[in-house]
Amino acid sequence: MEPLTWGEIFVRVVLQLTPVWIALVVIFALSITFKRRLGLYGKLFDSTVGMIGFGLVMFWVFAGILGGPLDMIVTHDPLSQISGMKNKPPGTALLSPDEGQYEYFLLGGDNLARDVFSRVIKGAWIVVQIAPMATLFAFMVGITLGLPAGYYGGRLDTVLSFLANLILAFPVILLFYLLVTPEIVLTGIPNYMALFLFVFPLVFATILLNSRYHTQPKVRTPLLIAVIGLLGWLYLSLVSTNGAVVATPDYRIVGLPTFVDLFDIDPGILVVFVSVVFVNSPTVFRIVRGLAMDIKTRDYVAAAQTRGEGPWYIMLWEILPNARGPLIVDFCLRIGYTTILLGTLGFFGLGLASESPDWGTTINSGRQLLRAFVHPAVVPAVALLTMVLGLNLLADGLREESLRD
Repeated sequence: MEPLTWGEIFVRVVLQLTPVWIALVVIFALSITFKRRLGLYGKLFDSTVGMIGFGLVMFWVFAGILGGPLDMIVTHDPLSQISGMKNKPPGTALLSPDEGQYEYFLLGGDNLARDVFSRVIKGAWIVVQIAPMATLFAFMVGITLGLPAGYYGGRLDTVLSFLANLILAFPVILLFYLLVTPEIVLTGIPNYMALFLFVFPLVFATILLNSRYHTQPKVRTPLLIAVIGLLGWLYLSLVSTNGAVVATPDYRIVGLPTFVDLFDIDPGILVVFVSVVFVNSPTVFRIVRGLAMDIKTRDYVAAAQTRGEGPWYIMLWEILPNARGPLIVDFCLRIGYTTILLGTLGFFGLGLASESPDWGTTINSGRQLLRAFVHPAVVPAVALLTMVLGLNLLADGLREESLRD
């Protein structure tokens, strides 16, 4: 078959992404219709910049979900090598496609004869899985430690700020290199870090509910039992892999039995996840600490203290809600930073497997013959650029709308 023209490639890519367009139309239609009932999220649709950013972000979110676990978009297996398709330009037809197999490499083939289009879509799923969750965990750590540091001050603030500054003073790339090297991984250090960092959402939820319902023991006790039981199960499932929390050549710490373990995280992804949370947490801590130091001087905080409210109630139900604007904006920006970090790790071959379709790894494999074949590196680079641009525009839109409140 003859290769596709650029116009035909564009049309086929648009048609292949039909489920994504449908999902975007539905979410935009519902959001605009009910925007007056959706708080700050609804106000986002009064901002052109915010809507453009939201559209770019949700495009990759839907592409990742629909093309990742659902396999509705990809045209080929992103790991399979097809004979004769090495470094082929976009729109090249397969030499002898099997029955039911897609006849073209829409965005060309890479240096191992894999479909670039399918790898970019699968790479979006990796970003969608790791970046928001890693950022959320970093925020749980930063909020849980930053609120008491800013509210109480004193020695607690001094110690926690020193530790945060110590981590921030260490070069990020060197820190990543240390955490993902095989020698460090074999010691079990990333697993111990996961044990420590992943417990913060459980601690945060427990303190949040206890401070809110401490005067209603009949409601608080069963609620805490249910929440701690569920989150504890999720926590142990996160830190347990193949029935072990830590497994080194010398010893093994038993975790959840495999029949109750909800999921096993790939060791490479776990190391990357822990590294990103560890690096982002001190920055979030400093932001939350600064906001707490400012807001604790407000009149409504003094009124809560006069009513006899406890410190954690004041921190979580008076200070934190009034700091939500800057934190939401920073959350969006930090997902963008995390996406860049994931791309950097993949580019340097750290943590993730060498055949991984993540954008950083794909850019790295495509750069080796960049002068002769541009498409294997440019396509994932554009994907990374548009994702981060969308997050930055989304943050700008949220900041603009939050300042109007």
